Amino acid sequence: MKINNLLSVFAPKDVKFLPLLNEASEVLTNSAELLKQLFESQEEVVRTDLCKQIKNEELKGDKVTGRVFKALNETFITPFDREDIYELTEEIDDSIDAINRAAHKVLLYDPHRLPSCTAILSDIVREATIEVRSAVGELSNLKKTDDQFRKHCREIKQLEEKADGVYEEGIITLFKEEKDILELIKLKEIIQELEKSANKINNIGKVLKAILVKYA
Repeated sequence: MKINNLLSVFAPKDVKFLPLLNEASEVLTNSAELLKQLFESQEEVVRTDLCKQIKNEELKGDKVTGRVFKALNETFITPFDREDIYELTEEIDDSIDAINRAAHKVLLYDPHRLPSCTAILSDIVREATIEVRSAVGELSNLKKTDDQFRKHCREIKQLEEKADGVYEEGIITLFKEEKDILELIKLKEIIQELEKSANKINNIGKVLKAILVKYA
């Protein structure tokens, strides 16, 4: 048994890292909910406001990430390996950044229309973040909730696979139907950013699964 794990048996219940990870996952979910609203809206003013809100969430995420890293530098005993805490925090932060990039592309390119696949992809991203939030919430009692935790990890992976299929179909349809080359380029990049967001969230699932293997 690693010394960190051995000491954690005798350590008081964590009051720092797990709440911070929950806070980070909440920011992630909020960002994804706003992203879904963005791709459902047809009004430029609403889109602009939603992009600003997503940026604000991204800034919140950066602050939480900074607090986690500061705590890692100041804390000897952690609830699980500090490398896992670091990696999980990094992946959540990267996913929030990816969501912000997808939103920013809409603001930057101001496309004439948004293909239906973008709304579907944004909803998949939102669903995946909900699974992440649920899984992170169970880290404090992993041994008792490992079956449910595994289910969340599976769902994250399945949603990423679903996003891949929607992405491919969306790109095929885009090249068939969009005749304006400039709009095609804009929309292709927006669709790609959404697919990257789903991939980033799947990376969180991989880290969570690795933690499960170590500690459940």
